[in-house]
Amino acid sequence: MQKKIYFVLLLVLGTGILSSCKKNYLESDQYFKDRLTIEKVFKSKVYTEQWLAHVYEEFKGINADVASKGLTPHNFADDMYYGDRDRDYDPSKNELSYNMFKMGQYTENDKQGTWTQCYRGIRNATTFIHNVYMNTEMTPVEIEDYRGQARFARAYLYWLLLRKYGPIPLLPDEGLDYTESYDDLATARSTYEECAAYIGNEMLLAAQEMETLGMTRGQDGSARPTCGAALATRAKALLYAASPLANGNTSSFAARLTDDAGKHLLSADYQEEKWAKAAAAARDVIELGVYQLYWVPLQETGEDATVIPPKDNNFSEKSWPEGWANIDPARSYAQVFDGTLQPSGNPELIFTRSNNQGGESISAMVAHQLPRSATGWNTHGLTQKLIDAYYLNDGKDAPGKDKEIGRGDGSERVSGYVTQADHDASKYRPLRAGVSLQYANREPRFYASVAYNGSFWTLLNETQERNRNQQVFYYRDDNKGNGFNSSNAYWLRTGFGVKKFVHPSDTYEGGSMSRIVPKAEPAIRYADILLAYAEALNELDGSYSIPSWRGENYSINRDITQMQRGIHPVRIRAGVPDYPANVYSNKDELRKTLKRERFIELMGEGQRYYDLRRWMDAPVEEALPVYGCNVLMNGNERDLFHQPIAVWALKSTFADKMWFWPISHSELKRNKRLTQNPGWTYND
Repeated sequence: MQKKIYFVLLLVLGTGILSSCKKNYLESDQYFKDRLTIEKVFKSKVYTEQWLAHVYEEFKGINADVASKGLTPHNFADDMYYGDRDRDYDPSKNELSYNMFKMGQYTENDKQGTWTQCYRGIRNATTFIHNVYMNTEMTPVEIEDYRGQARFARAYLYWLLLRKYGPIPLLPDEGLDYTESYDDLATARSTYEECAAYIGNEMLLAAQEMETLGMTRGQDGSARPTCGAALATRAKALLYAASPLANGNTSSFAARLTDDAGKHLLSADYQEEKWAKAAAAARDVIELGVYQLYWVPLQETGEDATVIPPKDNNFSEKSWPEGWANIDPARSYAQVFDGTLQPSGNPELIFTRSNNQGGESISAMVAHQLPRSATGWNTHGLTQKLIDAYYLNDGKDAPGKDKEIGRGDGSERVSGYVTQADHDASKYRPLRAGVSLQYANREPRFYASVAYNGSFWTLLNETQERNRNQQVFYYRDDNKGNGFNSSNAYWLRTGFGVKKFVHPSDTYEGGSMSRIVPKAEPAIRYADILLAYAEALNELDGSYSIPSWRGENYSINRDITQMQRGIHPVRIRAGVPDYPANVYSNKDELRKTLKRERFIELMGEGQRYYDLRRWMDAPVEEALPVYGCNVLMNGNERDLFHQPIAVWALKSTFADKMWFWPISHSELKRNKRLTQNPGWTYND
């Protein structure tokens, strides 16, 4: 067994490759100075914990689920964009401009740390799984829990690879003989089905191993996986495998994506049962009873009192969880992301790296969202398409929705502005004087997420009182530096900024992250699983008996009551009325509606880029022109400012090669059986 490649102690030789995770694990460098034997490592609880800590170090950096573009531009799809880093592209800095990213102008060398980190972590997690039983300082129950954590890590790293690169090689559990040549060690890519099934099965085992000690972790272990995290990742992997990209894909791209023997890696054979398995896996998470959507009580005080949804003769008459009568939907949604909650105190965070991410973290993303008048970078913004996706507070579409991209219903956008008299009378709350009525009477999530022209920023950590409580406009002649300026990058290309993840106290004054409240990464959130449950059920025509993770059988079919079990909590917490009965009764209409719900609810959480691909909607949605306000207009031309135009500074397209990320040339050279994703090259 010592010859197996997963026993090579690369992480204990003091290579300095990885830094320690200071908040959740013990320091390790002081212990691993010499070539420690497997027995010495795994008999010691301290060394065992450090080995596992090193595995979880691979989750950081480029492997973050939610982060700024320096780590993962995949957080920016057709909802969010970044306007900086658009000039003087320098490949040595591994920086992609938004337009290069959106136009598919990245190369086989860009953002490739995922492959290295994931397979390194997979190898070391395997070593842990096979040897932790040696430990003499932990109880059998503790050993089982730790094995489950390592098994989760290994399967999650495979999940990150599958999502980004498509089908990838699955390494044998017994390891590989490292004395063999590269040619003998070469491993072909497995099919998407095989990868998803492996991840699902491993996550099921991990959940079972963590069930006793790992149902919850508490504050000190908030970034460690739980039983629920394993089940939720399983549900996501099976949902992706059931989706059109991997289930019944007969496209030319799928025909060209093969292993070295010519085997197709994306299934052309549609199997409805895959949706049933995905639904059952999501239901497993729901049935745990561990998670719920976060909410805060209704407050009716102050200048910025909550946005109160109108009466709907249903949700408005009931208290949470059956209705919104006693909750504050806008604050409930905002506080999930803005750092108000500690990770362990957030009941809907299923998996998170906590706030242990350095560098281009969510805090860095917030620094780029803050207005220039708060010394923010003022460059991360939203598209008109997303603005239009948000509902009115009565659940209807905003007038003029999607008019410019040819999907409108013939209605025109609202004209006019909030007057001072309107504001004094608390009309159109929370809008202030001078704000376009296009943004009036929107659903609460809109106000928790969108920095529209004239929105209000509290910026309570600003040292100068005059810089707090700002109304920020993006007109070209704005005297605070927030509008268009051709001499620098600090302006919003669409005239829409991002409020999501921003705490009322946040500011970037002095260029210091210390004035930004730390944010817990929402890698997997309960709302995602609830919507996945409804989505999977909606695709069914037949009825299926699917075993739960504990062995009893679920009857899985397109049951409207069960679909509402996934939909209602999200809509109620958001303060938006239920879908009409005709939407529930029509599979195609509900599919479109659920896609829109994910677009809104999960904005900025790294989901949209992958959703568009698994649904095979990317060729249309990613290629549409980006629309926004006419930011070249000044305050005297405000009607023209609020008339959407195609944004000249932001480009968009989609090509077949953009379904999956390219595999690097160096990996293709190491593994002769590894095939490249279609559209990308093999040679330097």
